Amino acid sequence: MHPNDTIAAISTSIGEAGIGIVRMSGQDALRIADEVFLAKDGRKPPHFKTYTLHYGWIVAQPAKERGPSAGVVDEVVLTVMRAPKSYTREDVVEINCHGGIAALRKVLDLVLGRGCRLAEPGEFTKRAFLNGRIDLAQAEAVIDIIRAKSDAAFKIGAEQLRGVLSTMIQGMRGALLATLAQLEAQIDFPEEEIGPADKERITQDLQRLNCSLKALIESSRYGRLVREGIHVVICGSPNVGKSSLLNALLRQERSIVTAVPGTTRDTIEEIIDIRGIPIRIVDTAGILGPRDLIEKEAVARSKRQIDLADLVILLFDGSRALTRQDKMLASRLKNRPVLAVVNKIDKKQRIEKSAVPKYCKSTVLISAKKNRNIDLLEDAIARLVYGGEVSSAASVLAANVRQTQLIKKAQKLIAEAIDSVDNKLSLEFVAQGARDALACLDELVGARFSEEVLDRIFSEFCIGK
Repeated sequence: MHPNDTIAAISTSIGEAGIGIVRMSGQDALRIADEVFLAKDGRKPPHFKTYTLHYGWIVAQPAKERGPSAGVVDEVVLTVMRAPKSYTREDVVEINCHGGIAALRKVLDLVLGRGCRLAEPGEFTKRAFLNGRIDLAQAEAVIDIIRAKSDAAFKIGAEQLRGVLSTMIQGMRGALLATLAQLEAQIDFPEEEIGPADKERITQDLQRLNCSLKALIESSRYGRLVREGIHVVICGSPNVGKSSLLNALLRQERSIVTAVPGTTRDTIEEIIDIRGIPIRIVDTAGILGPRDLIEKEAVARSKRQIDLADLVILLFDGSRALTRQDKMLASRLKNRPVLAVVNKIDKKQRIEKSAVPKYCKSTVLISAKKNRNIDLLEDAIARLVYGGEVSSAASVLAANVRQTQLIKKAQKLIAEAIDSVDNKLSLEFVAQGARDALACLDELVGARFSEEVLDRIFSEFCIGK
């Protein structure tokens, strides 16, 4: 891979569609377009103005050999975006073809034969980063937008792409640089002894930065939940209606439902969207006293799912009194975020709402079989998530795993620097902590980076983006 290569790729999904796009980027993009594109008005791509579209044909024959038909491959619209005002800050040409895979591959093969190289995964966005159009946090936001499974995940990606997180990090970098300059001035000129007021100011500046980093760390869990999905586990005693509830939430018959207790022998997982939140919902086996090895493994898997859950839906059969199994299961969940759901309200009720454990975040009465109040249950889940009961839905922008690790490392270094000041250690210790924290923030936005980090990030992209 060489940065001066002109690259090309199919940038739309493979399959039948009205339109498909072959994208080129690089110094030879316009030249190659001239060799394969025949405009209806006879004009040449090197003379096209930027941000213009042109109707014509992709042709297989070189310009000098074109006959009456010119070997037409496809009828297209060609878009030109000249450097530096393009996605990559290079000359970019997009060929809007018919959306079938055969047409797209023929056009791609033509431009590759004229001097393009097939783009690596994420190479267009990588060039946008390397050419300074976006920073690394914004580049990562591109993949978040592509993979967004909900409105909330899309919103976080869009805000990061717009530079909200980057602006916050740049502000922290500026504050840290100012503090570091003050520290290094004291180190370089020891005769100018640092006074109590200066120490207090340095400590206050570091503490403010520490609080800002902690807020980002708090919001990172919310970001993970929104991107990857809230892990919700349905649990309860046998035959309380867990599988019926899963089917009701999915609006389809996913789990087998019978009157025989213990029908579900394994965890069943699906992804649904509730009020813009991706939910990874798991139906677990409801067996507390396993009768054989299979049921023993089913119980073990259920317990593992509960331990990993962001939210547990504790389901009760409202048509019967609380059983010993209900009470035992409820006691195990005291330290978990729990939403109580009383099922089978279409039957005569024998459970009062007051009998539900007090530690539960909320209680909803439903009939999974009759599909009653399922919307109220969805509302309750959304309220817990957006209200911060399930996650810390802080107002600051959430970060992904790589960013969170760097933020945590920077926060730890700043906390250690504050301790160094409080313990009256040499200012060199304080300054070194500040420098290392600054390096973490630089790596977060890509002010410093390694090829290994870039390869890891952009390998997750699809080819063509």
